[in-house]
Amino acid sequence: MRGKTTPDALDATRTVVFQLKGSLRQVGARTGKGLRMRWRGRRQSDNVEDARGRGGAGFPGGFGRSGPVRIPVGRSAGGGLSTIIILVVLFFALRACGIDPLEILSDGGGGVPGGGGQVTEQGPPASDEMRQFVATVLAETEDVWNGIFKAEGATYEEPKLVMFSGQIGSACGYASSASGPFYCPSDRKVYLDTAFFDQLDRQFGAAGDFAQAYVIAHEVGHHVQNLIGVLPKFNQMRQEMSEAEANQMSMRVELQADCFAGVWGHYTAQKGLLEQGDVEEALNAARQIGDDTLQKKTQGYVVPESFNHGTSKQRQTWLARGLKTGRLSDCDTFNGDI
Repeated sequence: MRGKTTPDALDATRTVVFQLKGSLRQVGARTGKGLRMRWRGRRQSDNVEDARGRGGAGFPGGFGRSGPVRIPVGRSAGGGLSTIIILVVLFFALRACGIDPLEILSDGGGGVPGGGGQVTEQGPPASDEMRQFVATVLAETEDVWNGIFKAEGATYEEPKLVMFSGQIGSACGYASSASGPFYCPSDRKVYLDTAFFDQLDRQFGAAGDFAQAYVIAHEVGHHVQNLIGVLPKFNQMRQEMSEAEANQMSMRVELQADCFAGVWGHYTAQKGLLEQGDVEEALNAARQIGDDTLQKKTQGYVVPESFNHGTSKQRQTWLARGLKTGRLSDCDTFNGDI
């Protein structure tokens, strides 16, 4: 970061990041290229909440969004009871015309107050393969991060992962499947519409089970950032940042989550769970969802100052760094160039 956001404003963040470095033990050879994941028959996490088929149940406790990491942004209340009545009438009027106002607001990217949504489909059986895959990957992240935190004399608080379809309410606001996977720091939950995996394959050309596992591990990486204080610090700092500065800092946060996903992948490889093609799948996924690649595909040109996740090269670089070394100390995206 240039200007007022470097170096003093980042000192606290760096300190928190490096509290967990030091005694990470290397447990094998380098992660080679090409492997396919052996996930079947392994432990499945109990921290999966399957909300598929329920639509948008409940009222989330926060307002606003800020990219994949949903951090609530407070807004002043206004209008009182009359405004609420008008909004309720408008809501049901649009619904009567066959228009889903929540979907309109979600696609518009603005903050949306939570509300009940329609049931979109029947929930799948509890034994379906996608749930088993997600629960197994989450369990593997739990094993790795529990071990890392324990080695540092700390306790890892495992996140919940909510599988949903269509739309969902969270403590960070209301979200639709168009939002993609996200982590909410307020309720410490990862939210995943697994239809995103189909989109990852068909639209982005990033197929494969380890590519999907990378997506989950990235969001869990945000949870680790929340536990060690990176996300709270970022949320505090960006209140005084310009949009350009906030975008730059957001890139550093996202790239560190990529690196943390790589750290998980490093230790997963040491367990012998990967086969030919896996690492390449994850690196390809990182390339396909880089800001520059996405902008070229969607609008035909790039606007670098609007990047807030990182270029394809940056995302691949930081993921590969975590995969290669398995060290948190190699995931410092806040000090120096990225």
